[in-house]
Amino acid sequence: MGRSLESKKQLRSELQTHLADTQMVMVIEYADLTVAEITKLRRQLRPSGTVCKVAKNTLMKKAIADDPKWQSMESFLKGASVCLLVKQDIAAALKAYAAFQKEAKKTELRGGVLDGRALNPKELQAIADLPSKEVLMAQIAGGINGVATKLAVAIKEVPQSLGRAIKAIAEKESA
Repeated sequence: MGRSLESKKQLRSELQTHLADTQMVMVIEYADLTVAEITKLRRQLRPSGTVCKVAKNTLMKKAIADDPKWQSMESFLKGASVCLLVKQDIAAALKAYAAFQKEAKKTELRGGVLDGRALNPKELQAIADLPSKEVLMAQIAGGINGVATKLAVAIKEVPQSLGRAIKAIAEKESA
């Protein structure tokens, strides 16, 4: 026996609420996963602020029908699908999924949607290969610190050069 119309409407509303504050959605094939493996995937994704939603494709299609930001996801919704709703750290979510996939070897990443644009698995991998936000901030801070250090050394060099020149003139005149 299937769900009642009221419970389907409630689930659709819940999906729309989750999608409202989602940055990116990844769609994966999960036909061979056990409940324990899906639970493990959910646990691995939780630190990155990712919600793992298992819903019928028709229900997900109805949930995204009114939102042009997610409509390109429809092409990935076929077969047994799990939607990973990334709400915080996209790169961390991709890396967590890659770690799970490497271990389980039972899922396949179909694609994802970011800012209304459909992304294939290669494009998602390119995003996963980017350094984390913290690493990028450290690199920027190091670059800024390097410029400030070079500027301080250059400013300090002017009076030192002047002092060496005056000393050399004084030694030349005394000799």
